[in-house]
Amino acid sequence: MKKTIIDKVNKYYTEKIKLNGDNSLGVDWNSHETHVLRFFQLSKLIEFKQDFSILDYGCGYGALVDYLNENDYNNYEFYGYDISNEMIKRGKEKYKKKNIVFGTDINTFNKNKFDYVIANGIFNVKLDTEINKWKEYVLQTITEFDKISNKGFAFNILTSYSEEPFMKDYLYYADPLFIFDFCKKNFSKRVALLHDYPLYEFSIIVRK
Repeated sequence: MKKTIIDKVNKYYTEKIKLNGDNSLGVDWNSHETHVLRFFQLSKLIEFKQDFSILDYGCGYGALVDYLNENDYNNYEFYGYDISNEMIKRGKEKYKKKNIVFGTDINTFNKNKFDYVIANGIFNVKLDTEINKWKEYVLQTITEFDKISNKGFAFNILTSYSEEPFMKDYLYYADPLFIFDFCKKNFSKRVALLHDYPLYEFSIIVRK
């Protein structure tokens, strides 16, 4: 079931980047400004701006690298994972430093764990997958984040508190209280729910 879900999402995002190129539209965000705002929220996970490893799970073409560099993060190891070969190809072409690695298979990174795992927008587009099956997929994936992170992980999801006229059938809207509770009970006592920024989504920060 998980492979079927991934194959559909892979096709969706591969078409986006081929159509729009390596920019915010290419990874299905409305604008560069909202893209950066999401990075700002998720990067609150990182306690110090140097000497860390980070896995960007669903990295697209690697825009997080630009955000880290522009905001004085340094001496980090960046690992970008994405299911789309086209996304990874664009990332490898765009970022060629030794501390930046891209791949479609996490196992090729020769690293069992990362200090931090960040996932930006990977749970939003469910397409025609049934809501309960997509929810199961979300919970399985964030459980994997816990297993492969040393210091913590962060992710965002569209909120069920979105205004109904603007909600779309192919997108997934999660109950932020349920997700917070799930993370609090299963992963850590140090969990933050960020739902005060001007987007129809929320971010979860899990620190260990």
